[in-house]
Amino acid sequence: MHRTSTDLRSGVHAPPHTPAPMAPPLSPVEQARADCYGLAARLLSAPADAALLQALASMQDARPAGSVLADAWRSLREAARAPAREVAEAFDALFVSIGTPRLNPYASVYRSGFMMDQPLADLRADLRALGLARARHVGEPEDHLAALCATMRVLITGVGPVPARPLERQRQFFDRHVAPWYAECLNDMEHAPDAGFYAAAARFVRAFLDIETEAFEMLEGSGWRHESLPSDPLSAAGEGP
Repeated sequence: MHRTSTDLRSGVHAPPHTPAPMAPPLSPVEQARADCYGLAARLLSAPADAALLQALASMQDARPAGSVLADAWRSLREAARAPAREVAEAFDALFVSIGTPRLNPYASVYRSGFMMDQPLADLRADLRALGLARARHVGEPEDHLAALCATMRVLITGVGPVPARPLERQRQFFDRHVAPWYAECLNDMEHAPDAGFYAAAARFVRAFLDIETEAFEMLEGSGWRHESLPSDPLSAAGEGP
């Protein structure tokens, strides 16, 4: 199987030179899901710059207040009014360190206690089966939570010759590699000292992934349903296939 080289942290894809057939457009719900995964990947992979913060702060609410996701989205927009330098300092305090960072958002760390352990090996096997691989210039292991969010986006949209995957395949990947540990990781992020903007980012990502969890659980029951999601968040993140 041909494997597409993919930067799984940022969601920036480098498709092969062979042109791929044009995929049908996504439904509004599927596009919103893909956009939210892309925004989550962007928020978790690098400090939010001034352009992203300004775009987030100026966006509209997805729906009236009252739902967990709507409230988390509103909190993220309010937190995005912080200066970019302050946000960058919070990111570095959480994720960057000469020694051990305060937070290590990797599946292997949360599921086995060690970096680059069995969860990463299992993930790499699944990525190979999907025709995906980490881009050569990326040093981060593929089990970073940002990378997993970017991978979920690829499963929804497809990339290059790799087609979008049906909901059942998306569910299998989510259940195996995201669901077991994301809540603990994002809870740690939200409550870390001086998290600042990233406390709100963690609340938003967790609220979205909680909805994904509930929707996937319904997949085998009464049918797929999904709460309204923020409209076009990736216009802020600058993401795209």
